[in-house]
Order: sequence, then C-alpha cells, then structure tokens
Amino acid sequence: MRWERLLLVLITVLIIAVLTFAAIEPFQNNVKLGLDLKGGVLVRLEAPENATDEDMAKAIAIIDNRINSLGVTEPEIRREGDNRILVELPGVNNPEEAVDLIGKTALLEFKRVDTLETVITGKDLKTAKEGMDPSEPDPGKKNFVGLELNAEGAKKFAAVTRELVDKYSENENDPNRVIAIFLDDRLISAPLVGSVITNGQASISGGFSTLEEAHNLAILLSSGALPVALDIIEKRTVGPKLGLDSLVKSQNAALYGIASILLFMIVYYRIPGIVAGFSLVLYTLIVWGILIGINATITLPGIAGFLLSMGMAVDANVIIYERLKEELKNGKSLRAAVDAGFSRAFWTIFDANVTTLIASAVLIYFGTSSIRGFALTLSIGILASMFTAISFTRFILRQLALAKITNNNKLYGA
Repeated sequence: MRWERLLLVLITVLIIAVLTFAAIEPFQNNVKLGLDLKGGVLVRLEAPENATDEDMAKAIAIIDNRINSLGVTEPEIRREGDNRILVELPGVNNPEEAVDLIGKTALLEFKRVDTLETVITGKDLKTAKEGMDPSEPDPGKKNFVGLELNAEGAKKFAAVTRELVDKYSENENDPNRVIAIFLDDRLISAPLVGSVITNGQASISGGFSTLEEAHNLAILLSSGALPVALDIIEKRTVGPKLGLDSLVKSQNAALYGIASILLFMIVYYRIPGIVAGFSLVLYTLIVWGILIGINATITLPGIAGFLLSMGMAVDANVIIYERLKEELKNGKSLRAAVDAGFSRAFWTIFDANVTTLIASAVLIYFGTSSIRGFALTLSIGILASMFTAISFTRFILRQLALAKITNNNKLYGA
C-alpha cells in the first residue's frame, strides 16, 4: 500500500514532466503576441459624438475589410466607449500605408464639370481593381484603377455620358464633356467623355507612380466609404527589434522569477517545496493552455498579470505550508496535519482570491485594452492557482503522508 501511494505520486510527476516537454513547441508556435512584443502599429480613431451604434458597427466592418485586403495577420479592431475605435496591427511592414488606409473616409464622387452635379457615388460601385497598361507612353498613366458599376450605377452613367456627348457634340474636346472624379473632396482624375459608356465600366488613371498606390485606392473603393468621418487621435509604432527585446526581457524575468521562487520553496519547506514546484509547473501549463485556447493576445501587461498570479499561487502554498508546520509542531501526525493545514488555510486563500477576482472583473469591464489584458491573465491565473494549490498540492501531500516514507517533520519544514 505504501509503495502504491509513492508510485502514484511518481506517475503524476512523470505525467506533468511529459506534458511540459510536449507543450513547449505548441506553445511557441501558437502564442499570439501583441504589439509591444511583436512590433506593429496602434491607431486610435474618434468619430463625431453624434455617431450612432449602426455607424460605429459599419465603420468597424469597413476598417476590417481594408485591413484584410492588406494581408495583415491577426489584427485587433474593437470599439472603445461610445465613439472610439482601436486598431492594432502587429507585424506591419509599412505603418504609414496602413494608417492612411484606415483613416480615409473614401467618399467617391463623379461630378459633371458643366453643372457640378454629383452623378455617381461609391454606392453605385460594384468592384474596383488595379491594373497596368504597358502600352501607355505616359509613365503617370500606366497604372490605373478599373471600376465596374452596379446595375443602377451603369444605368445612370450611360444616361450622363449620353447627355454630355449629345449636348457638346460640336466639339469632342469640349472641357464641359469632362467628368471629374473626387475622393474625399480631392480631385483624383478628370477623364474626357469621348463616347457613350453603356457597359458600366470606367477607370481612374494619372497620379499613380506605382501599382501599389493604385492597389491601395482599389482597396478603399472596394471597402466602401466610412459612414462617419474618423479622426486619428493617437498613432503609435513599435519597431520589431523593440518588440523582440521586450519579449526576451519578459522571458528572462519569468524564468529568473520562477527559479528564485522554486529555490526558496525547496530550501525553506523541503518536501512541500518540491511539491510546490510541480504545482507551479502544472499551474503554468493550465494558464498558458487556456490563453492559447481562447486565442488571447499576449502583451506585456498580460505577462505582468501572469507573474502576479504566480506570486499569488506561491502565496497560497506558503499559507498552506505554514498551517501544516503549526499542526506538526502541535504533535499531529503528518496525515492529520495535512488535512488540518488545508482546512485552516482554505478560507484565507479563498477570500483573498475572490476579492482579487472581483477587482479583476471591474478592470475587465471598465479598463482599456492593456488593463483588460492584465486583468484577464490575472483572473485565469488566480483560478488556476486555486485549483493547483487546493487540489493538486493537497493530493500529492496526502499520498506522501499515506506512503509514510519518513517520519522526520524537518523534511516538511517543521
């Protein structure tokens, strides 16, 4: 019976060790890093105070479409308060291009030059696609954006071009036959209508020095105009080297912290300290497994929350072991001391963790993104530490007590 208990402990420890080594590569490959660890750009946008919930939801959807067209992986786009939108783009190589695409309203208008009447808007657009004409001798006109109008837009465009051709038929080069194309009230093209256009197709050329510029305009037009104007109130760029340095420093801090804690626990509490070490390893596996499982973004505040919850996990073990020492000094057997120690420590641990969870819930609900990341990681860590300290540590110590491998209370810190 004694050796069966000891074997159960050894098997449990072996399982934790195997899980730890097996989890290293999946953790490294699946951890989603935030801007402060990976580098990228953060943009905070503000809409007018009279913007409705529908306006904000549509603006977020349009921004999401624009960012996806850029090929940015794992962007974070969320609403802040009533009229703000936070956009985080990790790993962006050209932050200025990304910011330019995000903040533009992209209001497309086709206007007659003779009457200044708006005849076509972005709502009449079906698709927009960049292209290049190798035969064009003018380098400024080689790159263009081809437009295809929807059925209603094609009908209106055909009527307008027919009217211009008929009205100014005496002179094919009459400047009144021009349709000016505006984007956000800025003239971007002014083509001359040479004939009636019935196929619902048009193009914007001139002003594109590269095909990429034409591509960016096509993205703006395809995603549609923002329902409200958005002002950029904050723009922050984190270089990839700075992000890598932060990640390395965070990893080193975590490793040194864990090593110091384990050394202290083993020296001061001996056998329970070793048990606490395996408890912390299991705790780490649980926390990071949950974070990866919910696709959480790991940031510096999140790592701080993890380290703080680890400190609380150690604190729970310290409370338990101090109660255990007191019971052993009062003459109880190891098995009785383990049960009594956990019973006496339970409510102290429970109360401390519940109050911290309540504070974390408040931070998650009212805090900014970085504060929420800290509070979320802290909450997950606290729940994991309650399980490992109250359940796992108790299970292992009870098995060791039942195995009766030693009667020397000093090996239990007493």
